[in-house]
Amino acid sequence: MIYTFTTEENNWLSNMARVDIKLKGKIYPSVEHAYMSEKSKDKSWKELCSQKNIIGTQIKKFSSTIKLRDDWEKVKLLVMEYCLKQKFEQEPFKTMLIGTGNENIQEGNYWNDTFWGVNLKSNPNIGENHLGRLIMKIRDEIR
Repeated sequence: MIYTFTTEENNWLSNMARVDIKLKGKIYPSVEHAYMSEKSKDKSWKELCSQKNIIGTQIKKFSSTIKLRDDWEKVKLLVMEYCLKQKFEQEPFKTMLIGTGNENIQEGNYWNDTFWGVNLKSNPNIGENHLGRLIMKIRDEIR
C-alpha cells in the first residue's frame, strides 16, 4: 500500500509535484495550482494561481481567503479528476503510476483531511480517500 505522498519516494503522487496542467487556456505549474484556480471565478485569482514562482502550498493557503464559486461542492471532484488525468498522461508520471501495479493508494495525511485522504492520526485511519481513489481509477484507465 502506498499511504502517504509526503515521503521522498512517493512525493511524485502529490498534487504539489511540478507538472504543466492546461486548464481553460492557462498553463498551471501543478495540479494544486490548477485545481485551486477553479475554486473561484475571479480572474486575478486565476492569474495568481498560474504563476510558477508561487509554490502549491502557498496557493493552498491563499485559497482559504477567496470567495468560492457557488457550484464548487458539485464540481470539485470533476475538476480534480480532469487535472489528475493530465498529470498522469505525462511522463514520467504515467510510467511511475503504472509501475504501482495494483497497490492501494491512500493520500495519508496528518492535517485531518478526511475528504481527499485519510487521517493518519486516527486509529483506524479515517477518511474517504477521494484523491487516492481518483488516482487508482486513472491508473486503471491508462493501463
